[in-house]
Parts: sequence; C-alpha cells; structure tokens
Amino acid sequence: MNPMHLLSGAIALLLGATCVAQTAPAVLPGPAFPQFSSAAQINAACTAGLSAAKKRVAQLERRKVDAGWLAAFDDYYAFQEDTQYPIEFVLNVHPDKAVRTAAQACSLRWADFNSSYGQNEKIFRALKRAPQADAIDAELVRVAVGNFEDAGVALVGAKRKRAKQLLDQISELDQQFNKNIRDAGVKVAFTQAELKGVPEGALAAAARDAEGRYVLGVDYPSYGPVMQLAEDGAARERMWMAKVNEGGDANLKLLAQITRARHEYAGLFGYSNFVDFNLRRKMAKSGAIANQFLAEVKGAVVEGERADLLELRGAKALHLGQTLAATQINRWDTSFYAERVRRERFAVDQEAFREFFPPQESLLFTMRVIEQMMGVRYTRVAADLWHPEAQAFVVSDVASGKPIAQLYVDLYPREGKYNHAAVWPLRGSATRVGRTPTAALVVNFDRKGLTLDEMETLLHELGHAVHNNLSATRHASQAGTSVMQDFVEAPSQMLEDWVYDKDVLKLMAAVCPTCKSVPDELLAKAVAAKAFGKGSQYGRQHFFASYDLALHGADVPDPMALWAQMERASLLGHVEGTRFPAGFAHLAGGYGAGYYGYLWSLVLAMDLRGEFKADKLSPVVGQRYRSVVLGQGGQRPAPALVTEFLGRESNSKAFFEYLRK
Repeated sequence: MNPMHLLSGAIALLLGATCVAQTAPAVLPGPAFPQFSSAAQINAACTAGLSAAKKRVAQLERRKVDAGWLAAFDDYYAFQEDTQYPIEFVLNVHPDKAVRTAAQACSLRWADFNSSYGQNEKIFRALKRAPQADAIDAELVRVAVGNFEDAGVALVGAKRKRAKQLLDQISELDQQFNKNIRDAGVKVAFTQAELKGVPEGALAAAARDAEGRYVLGVDYPSYGPVMQLAEDGAARERMWMAKVNEGGDANLKLLAQITRARHEYAGLFGYSNFVDFNLRRKMAKSGAIANQFLAEVKGAVVEGERADLLELRGAKALHLGQTLAATQINRWDTSFYAERVRRERFAVDQEAFREFFPPQESLLFTMRVIEQMMGVRYTRVAADLWHPEAQAFVVSDVASGKPIAQLYVDLYPREGKYNHAAVWPLRGSATRVGRTPTAALVVNFDRKGLTLDEMETLLHELGHAVHNNLSATRHASQAGTSVMQDFVEAPSQMLEDWVYDKDVLKLMAAVCPTCKSVPDELLAKAVAAKAFGKGSQYGRQHFFASYDLALHGADVPDPMALWAQMERASLLGHVEGTRFPAGFAHLAGGYGAGYYGYLWSLVLAMDLRGEFKADKLSPVVGQRYRSVVLGQGGQRPAPALVTEFLGRESNSKAFFEYLRK
C-alpha cells in the first residue's frame, strides 16, 4: 500500500547484522527525520510550515512564466513534501497519543490549505502557459493540470466553493475513520483451553487478565495465529467478530458520509457517479471497463471458489467427525481449515517457517534481493526517529558509490500504531537539484519470526519503498510511486513470487550465516500449497473491488446495507451483526472507487514477472527494470513504461492462465 501524495493524494481521498558496502556513506543523504517529542512541537512546526507555504505560493503567483517556471512549481511541491509529510506520517506511528492527535489536527489544516491551492487560478493559468522543454515537462503539466481540474479550479461560483467544502469534509472524515481503527484498542480474552493449537510462542508476550486469561489484540501477530491454528471454533468466531467490527457503527456512518460527499463532488463536474469521475484519468478509464475486467476475473475464479469451499467443508467434516451434508463452513473457519488442508495434503505449516526467518534478518534478506537485482547497497545508520526500534538505512548505488536514497523501517506492533502494512513515500527524487528520495516502511510482525506469507508481505512493501528509493526523476512531483493508481501496486506485486524461489532464498545465508536454511523439500511443498485456495483468494479480492465500485455508483447505497446484500449472495453468505466496511480503510481513503486497482495491477505484475522467468535475480534484467520502470516514476505514462520494458504491449495472458490452472 502507498498512502500519501500531496494534491493528487487529497483528490484520491475522494477519489541485527547489516549489509554494508566498503564505500557506504555513514550519514543519511537527505535531511534527518524531524524530532517530534510533544504536541507543542507538532503545533509549532505546523504553523511555521503553513506560513512558509503561504509565502511560497504568493511568490509563485508573482513569478514570471518563463523557462524556469516549471522548476519553481516543482520546488514548491518538494518544499511541501518536506514540511507536511513527516507530520502526516507520525500521525500513524508515533507512540505518544497526544502527538498523534496534534498531527491529525495539523493534517486537517494542511488539507484546508491544499484544497485552496488546488483552486488557485493564477497558478493554474501559469501552469498551462509554462514552457515545456520536452516530453517529461509535458507529462508534468498534463498530470498537474488534471489535478487542479479535479480540485475544482475550473468550476465557477458556488460550485467551486462547494467543491472545496467537500474536499475538506472528506479529508476530515477519512482522518477520523482511521483514528477510530488505530485507537480502538480492541482486546479479546481467551482461556488457555480456548487457544489449543496456537503455539506457545505466539502467546508468550500476551497480557493476562485477573482471571488468568490471555488478552489478545486484533493486530496481525495476534489475530493470524488464532484464526489459522485455534482448534476451538467458538474462539475463532470471537476473534473474527472482534476484527470485523473494529471500526464500529461510528465508522459505518463516516463511510456513508464519505461516499455521499464523493457522489456530490462528482456531480459538480457533471458525472452521475464517482466511479467514472475517478477513473477517467487512470488506466481503466471508466467504470464500464473496470466492471468488464472484474467480470472476466469472476468468470475465471468462480469454479475455483466452489471447489475450495467444498474442500474446506470436507476437511471440517473429517475434523469434527460428522457428515458432509451436516457441515457448514463459516467465515471464521476458512483460514483454519485452509491451513489444515495445506498441512495434511502438502505437509506445509506456515508456523514452521518462523525459525528460518527471524524478523531483522528477514528484512536484510529482502534488501539483499534488491541489491542483487538492481545494483544498490543498503547500510544501516544511526538516527533519532519516532520510536527506539525504528531503523534508518542509506541506499547507495554500487556503480558510482554515491548515496541515492534513505529508508526508514518500523517492524513491530505497538499500541496506537498503524496496524497493517504500508509504505509512506516521504520525499521524492529531483535530479535537477540533486534531491534524494526517502520512504518509510511500516509493518507489524511477530518478533519470533515470519511465516512465508509474511515474507511475501515484507517483500511486497519493500517493493513500494524501492519504487520510491530508485526513482531518478527530474521533478519531485513525478517521483517514485506518483504513477497511475491502477499501476502503483504492480512493482510490489511482481516481487511477491520471489520468496518461493529456492535460489532467491539462498541469499538468506549471506545476511545470516547462522540461520537455518529452508529445506528445498519444504519450499517445494509450499509452492504446491500456494495454488490451493486461489479461487477463494481472488474471489474475495473480486468481491472487495465489486463492492467498492457498487458503493460509489449512481444510487449511493448505504454501505452496510449494500455489503450485507452482496455478501448474502456470496458462497459463504453474510453473518448478521458484522460490520466489515467499518474497518475497510482503503475505501475511506485513497482507494475509494479504485480498489479494483489491486487486481488490475496484478495483471501487469504477472506480465512484468515473465521477464525474470529465467533468473529472478538477474542483474541484467534487474538493472533494465530499474532504469526503464522504477527510475522513471511518473514522468512517463505507466503503459509506456510497461511497453518499453516488455518490448510489446502488456496483456493478461499470464494472469488468467494462472487463475485457470
């Protein structure tokens, strides 16, 4: 996931050992992360930043529209990244709730400022007149003009005023939606007997209540083992119910307000629905094309979904000693029985992988993969960050020995921290001024080690960071992940398959000589087991994407009523009393009317992956990929990058062949 961009992001809301090279730098190539130890510091930095931004905008308004105007325009973008983004980021990771609260208030002040900036006619007119040196400048202007238009700059009178009100409202609602999840602190108590099957290591750090019960949160290191391994179906049900109700009724109301506001916003531009408004500048172009794509996916997975469900029912019937006819699979059963089938059929236990993948060494392993492929080095350096366990790395180019980027990493869960996995692009590259990029990778892993699934997640997220770090764009506003939203997941999804390659996994020995190696036989079983359940997996992704598009349709349905209606028609049905949309933060934020992009990007990812078929670690292909795709960021349209890398237009052959195997 990639959660942050400036103006375009605001619109999207509507819408242990280290790998050290001998020549590695000892300091970060970019500015140190600002220290925020109190709410007062946040407030002061926020006020100063907004004041400086106001002055810079005024200067840009007065500036002569000459050959240097686009550079000045991009300089303002870079200033805003450095000023706003650190505050937006600590909102999600800082251990002090008062600091997070102050950062949220600051974020809303910036949202107000940015919505006004997006409607600045003087800058908009100058942007359209600015001299363009080449195709890169032309693409900057094309995208920036679209962002201003999407912010309502071309609307007149009351419509423009209403557009700003709606933008500000949606920003505030999204912030509150995420805060409700982040600060919910949901806990579930279990007796030792109820947790039979869950490894003792997964419970070692758990708190105990007065009755001696384990008190678990719904963060992934707690939630995952219970759902996959707890023998007690009632225990799994309680954990599952706690998770799907995490946002509560308050978030259902917020999501309804957000979707209504988006619908009204699209109407200001003459659109009957938010989907078509949002997709018109993306690869999909329209809701009709996105829905046609999803229909093709559904056709490819529907039989697999039915077969998976039948197999899970059989596993449950055998486990409980009852007939198949008398057996029903519930939603809290799926992970448990899928894991049971994998163990029994393929002799694969995800928990067994934890001993091979200690968290810190796993991070270094994924970095070594990128080093091998793309000619870079990661070096850990000392830095004062938002939490003592957060880490800083310098990324340097091997060929030149120069530092080219920095990366922050936050590995472990804690109270009040963003509880999924994501990368924040804090700073974009700008070669015209020697500006180096910065990203922050945030995950929540078990300190005992990672499963193979979690290794896949880690490499996925590092892929987003690499997209940022290896960007070599002229302008900061085109850097890294500043690409079409339905392409942004492709570089990360492409890398997920790397953890199933035995030659790739051998690199673990380079960063952790004392770590046990994954036996080839176990990995081969994991590869075979990976295909099991893909009908259900992609069927669920299809469901999420279809729900998202329907939610943002012309009739503006109630989020919970629509979810229940659509889920009742699914194979597993709907569980009364559950509120899944209340925790669906993607839809409240930048993936609203855009969640289909995960599947759309996967089509591209599987096509890109084909170039590495002979050798996933090929430095020749890797360097070409770095140069043609990652290094270009958004300074060329995504379809053009893919076509150049593949030597042909992309197609969906690899994706649908995989689904139908």
